[in-house]
Amino acid sequence: MGSATPLNPSKYLPPISMAQGLNTAEAARRLQEYGRNEIRREARRSLWRAFLEQFRSPMIGLLLAACVVSALMGERADAIAIGIIVVLNALVGFAQEFKAEQALLALRSMTAPRARVLRDGSPVVLPAAEIVPGDVLLLEAGDIVAADARLLEAHSLATNEAPLTGESVPVDKSTTPTPEGTPLAHRTDSVFLGTAVARGTGTAEVAATGMRTELGNIAHLLASAEEAETPLQRRLTRVTRALLIACGGIVLLVAALGLLRGMGWLPVLLSSISLAVAAVPEGLPAVVTIALALGVRRMAARQALVRRLQAVETLGSATVVCTDKTGTLTTGVMKVRELWGADEEALLRAAASCCDATLGPEGQEGTGDPTELALLRAAAERGILREEIERAHPRVAVQPFDSDRRRMSILRADGVLSVKGAPEVLLPLCTKGTEGALERAEAMASRGLRVLAVAQGTGPEEAGLQLLGLTGMADPPRPEAIEAVAAARAAGVRTVMITGDHPVTALAIGRELGIVREGEDPATRIHARVTAEEKLRIVRQWKERGEVVAMTGDGVNDAPALREAHIGIAMGRTGTEVTREAADIVLADDNFATIVAAIREGRAIYENIRKTLVYLLVGNVGELLLMFTALLMGQPLPLLPLQLLWINLVTDSLPALALVMDPARPELLEDPPRHPEEPMLGSAQWRTILMAGALEAAVVLGVFLWADPAANLERARSLAFSTLVFAELLRSFAARSPTRIFWAVGAFTNRVLLAVIAISILIQGALYQLPGVRALFELVPLRWEELALVFALGLIPVTTLELAKLLRHWLHFRRGVSNA
Repeated sequence: MGSATPLNPSKYLPPISMAQGLNTAEAARRLQEYGRNEIRREARRSLWRAFLEQFRSPMIGLLLAACVVSALMGERADAIAIGIIVVLNALVGFAQEFKAEQALLALRSMTAPRARVLRDGSPVVLPAAEIVPGDVLLLEAGDIVAADARLLEAHSLATNEAPLTGESVPVDKSTTPTPEGTPLAHRTDSVFLGTAVARGTGTAEVAATGMRTELGNIAHLLASAEEAETPLQRRLTRVTRALLIACGGIVLLVAALGLLRGMGWLPVLLSSISLAVAAVPEGLPAVVTIALALGVRRMAARQALVRRLQAVETLGSATVVCTDKTGTLTTGVMKVRELWGADEEALLRAAASCCDATLGPEGQEGTGDPTELALLRAAAERGILREEIERAHPRVAVQPFDSDRRRMSILRADGVLSVKGAPEVLLPLCTKGTEGALERAEAMASRGLRVLAVAQGTGPEEAGLQLLGLTGMADPPRPEAIEAVAAARAAGVRTVMITGDHPVTALAIGRELGIVREGEDPATRIHARVTAEEKLRIVRQWKERGEVVAMTGDGVNDAPALREAHIGIAMGRTGTEVTREAADIVLADDNFATIVAAIREGRAIYENIRKTLVYLLVGNVGELLLMFTALLMGQPLPLLPLQLLWINLVTDSLPALALVMDPARPELLEDPPRHPEEPMLGSAQWRTILMAGALEAAVVLGVFLWADPAANLERARSLAFSTLVFAELLRSFAARSPTRIFWAVGAFTNRVLLAVIAISILIQGALYQLPGVRALFELVPLRWEELALVFALGLIPVTTLELAKLLRHWLHFRRGVSNA
């Protein structure tokens, strides 16, 4: 056990109860019986496990199989090239996730929690982990409660339970017992592990520690929550399975065809390997990883820390965003939003005179009750400072706020008594200024404001007072959150508020934010007084309806729902460690608007991955048709396996990596969300893949046959090789949009693509000039005019695709004119 630090008992005023607490021997026995007062933390992934998880996708498995087969066949260059691309892909993914984990570690507090307790009749400070049931906690403002405990004494005691219940204002505590089964947010006779003492003092007997606490219960829920497979993972898995089936079928067909025609097993095997290489888009895993990594980098610039690469794209698929209220949709700071009274300056002066809180330096929150801090900020904006009031008229007597009196008063040296409290309590004590006050207080409360009445009198008696007015306070919406909710609605994404706050407050904020509009049922969009179990249930219900659910939160009570959601988003500033560890994304600025920006980013990533996948598969289908048709015609293979691998890994992959860098369409958030079951490749995409692939195959096969392979096979292959390379490179211009031509998209909006194509064309020309490389690829030298010819022939596919877009636009225009 850690050493106990003795304290001065006189520091705790009023005096603590007669409880003696536990003696050292009994505390040691109970520590053995109940264990340490700790919440079991989820085991962190080892670096090796994090690295190996990058190899879990079916596409990586397919590439690894191709690598092994190539190695067994003695095709060392093929095997090495495939192996390098697989390892590089894993390293990129691992580096991004490791970087995010390191940034998350930096968010944690470096101080070990400690607690004040009675041991052997004397107050001491102990490590919180050594607290046991039966210990007596000594509580004062600013303390973090070290365990669940029943109050023995409470003197103006209030605790901030927002991390546990979502309640945005401090909860007043008393020793009055609450009935068994009372909801957590209403258990005023207890304090709970992880909550903070906002004001007052008290003593409490520990009832539960560690995993037996309310916080521990949430940890159990967190373990029961299941991480869902992301939509992108599901879609890519389907594409990979389709490729595996197609690849296997074609290889078997070609093998059977070759054997029937009397070909030897070695040529048949070579043909089969060539077709397998042609069928697999080797660059796809790298393209997906780079696309997600670029999204991570862009999101980091927007104050969003992405812990898992897949998270950004998943958010783009979101159809429902379940969000906490306090600190996410709202500022998280109480503010005076409405004043009612004949003289607002006198009202604020009296309110500031009746406060114990202290404002911090500019830019800092201050210390004390959030409601009092809000009053002091409003007063300071009008030049009224509590420090000046204290100097000019020192306090003579104080009657603190407690849950029974529900008011507070301070008598100052000038004989003026300032009182603030609940309107229903304070108004009966006033003889002046009360006309219409009760009705106004009710109206303010109905709008979700926390209403305080402020009055003044002379002398120490709280009677015959003059009501100066009412103050209405609330945690106001973030201005950018209002715009973000509207943008999410326009994007077809439903925002659902889930909060532990009061239903009236939640509904008022929900209406102000635009979450609920006139005529809409708030029951499905706003959930108030919600526990951790209920949050988890709400998220599961949305998932059962087929929705893609994002969940945001900052409190420990949000963590299980964050883990259960398709994507969990934690707050970086106000979020607890447990919540941040359960999340996929951590918002450094706690801003809901960042979520909407991430949805846009996710949609752009998906669009870029899909169009890049189409681009890659057009090439693969073209290669398959080229090789298969040549075999059917009894011709030799137009391309060798290494040439095909060069095309797939270099010629196709470099433009593909540039395509995923395309900027998002301006109107992207105006589109409705994708259906969760929508395939990555629909009928329109497959139509493009088959038609464009067939066109490429026809052009290249034509060049191969024209070059007369019977007379000079190496020259025919050399011409076919460059024709296909140039066709692939140039077709990337058409791949940027399925509907708009290259110039309409913006020729210079993706300068990386322009650079990649220019460099790739030069590299392709250089292959024929370097003897060692030429021998490796089994090429013959080509004259520059021959290269110019095959370059011109390579323009045929891209030109045809762009003309088809113009034709569709023209037909659409004609139909519009005829309908008009």
